Amino acid sequence: MTVSPFDHPLLSGLLGDEEAARHFSVEAEIAAMLGFEEALAAAEAGCGVIPRDAEAAIVKALASFRPDTAKLRTGVTKDGVVVPELVRQIKVAVGVPHDAYVHFGATSQDVIDTSLMLRLRQAIDHISLLLGENIVRLTGLELEFGSRELMAMTRMQPAIPVTARDRIVSWRAPLERHQERLKELSGRLMVVQFGGAAGTLEKLGDKAVAVRAALAAKLGLGDASQWHSQRDALAEFAGWLSLVTGSLGKFGQDVALMAQAGSVIKLSSGGGSSAMPHKQNPVKAEALVTLARFNAVQLSGMHQALVHEQERSGAAWTLEWLILPQMVVATAAALRLAAELAAQIESLGH
Repeated sequence: MTVSPFDHPLLSGLLGDEEAARHFSVEAEIAAMLGFEEALAAAEAGCGVIPRDAEAAIVKALASFRPDTAKLRTGVTKDGVVVPELVRQIKVAVGVPHDAYVHFGATSQDVIDTSLMLRLRQAIDHISLLLGENIVRLTGLELEFGSRELMAMTRMQPAIPVTARDRIVSWRAPLERHQERLKELSGRLMVVQFGGAAGTLEKLGDKAVAVRAALAAKLGLGDASQWHSQRDALAEFAGWLSLVTGSLGKFGQDVALMAQAGSVIKLSSGGGSSAMPHKQNPVKAEALVTLARFNAVQLSGMHQALVHEQERSGAAWTLEWLILPQMVVATAAALRLAAELAAQIESLGH
């Protein structure tokens, strides 16, 4: 047992996904934050909020900037967030007089939330590819075994004969709907966060909206009013993650039950037993059930994180940091395992 199985050197081979986890590394987070600061300087210079030579100085400094991570850790301990210390270090690198224009008009939450969107965008691209792969693999199973007969099981009891196609469709169709759901919710999710101290961008005056739009465009995100204490889009996305793993969990549960029956399904390989060498345990199928239940439990935490106090919450916001990355990695791992499991099905039905 470990604090997090998703990046554990042993358990991550089953429950983790390196590509998804990479987007939640320290390196990825800092790179995205620096990208925000550079884009902000460019947007503000383009709108006449800061001088062009200040933008040039910031861009030049960021090109070779390497933060002192030990001091960042100390800063988080004191401030609760990494941004104050990160900005302090950037200002030192930029130097007088242009350091005054670093992070101008922004707040820590703008940097962290926008950084999350930039990294989620890449993680979602990865998840989308895995989702598509699963649909293709299940379609292949339908083409190969769809006309074969299975005994339908209702309430865990034999019912009437059906085709393998009927069961495979119950695995594939939800995944196709999840594809459509993701397209629909992405527009609400993939937006810039930029509100300043209390969400009003008071330092930018009548140029606030223009700067925000320019910042969003430079980062390739949608433009939207600040959402510091409005976390519904993230909760919706967490719900989508749980829906995906839930559907994959149904697939895993069905395969495990069919493997128990023996003659209904044949898998090319399974997990071994230290005590019973003859066994072929449906490890991937079991892991799909586990990851489905894990995400379902985490979803309640993301709904708890909707409760922000007034204009900003430290407690609810920090709760998201504990939960959402694990849900993303769990979903990617489940999709990887499901595709591998589908590829292991050598025979289905009679």
